[in-house]
Amino acid sequence: MDILLTDSDYLVINKPAGIGMHQENNEPGLVRLLSEHLGEPLYPVHRLDKMTTGVLLLARTSAANRELSRQFAERSTRKWYLALSDSKPTKKQGLIKGDMEKARCGSWKLSRSLLNPAITRFHSCLLADRSLAGDVLASPVRGFLLQPESGKTHQLRVALKSQGCAILGDSRYGGTSADRGYLHAWQLSFEYRGERVCVRAPLTHGQYFLTLGDQLTAWADQLMAGKASGN
Repeated sequence: MDILLTDSDYLVINKPAGIGMHQENNEPGLVRLLSEHLGEPLYPVHRLDKMTTGVLLLARTSAANRELSRQFAERSTRKWYLALSDSKPTKKQGLIKGDMEKARCGSWKLSRSLLNPAITRFHSCLLADRSLAGDVLASPVRGFLLQPESGKTHQLRVALKSQGCAILGDSRYGGTSADRGYLHAWQLSFEYRGERVCVRAPLTHGQYFLTLGDQLTAWADQLMAGKASGN
């Protein structure tokens, strides 16, 4: 497993696709496997879905877990995700906001009520036509930069579904079949010991991320740099 950053109080890894956080049926989860591999207990500070890759923060002590978990609960961390879809969103960028309601078979849906809403900022761009994507998909591939301002179950997957552009490979929410679900926790920023820590996970899993990753991250970098400068 790719460890991105090691501290005496925490680890940051690049989570692989296809593994859950905790045991499912008889399959051990990521936390147990990594704890056994390293020979120490680990505390998951936050969660990533089974299909999602990218930055995952795990505490190495209970005190660090309390401090880091508090930041997630208070929404002082900053998270950026990358995603792909072969559908055009109803709007190119903006804010997706609404309460999350349970749907069938463990799925969720976005409602219009705002009692305790899931909030997601997003931008999108056209990355490639069918020829650049290997002529496998019926439609052009679009990239998304997502910044969740809350932390609800399946939030980003439901957000893009609500815009008519389910994530590529996300069969639960109607995404076109692919070798994986194309959602990646790209960058995480948090504070520890009075310093801001920022960690980024490279795109290393999935044929479309490997083919279009440089273009996607260059666009996202440019977008974030423009926001930082106030443009």
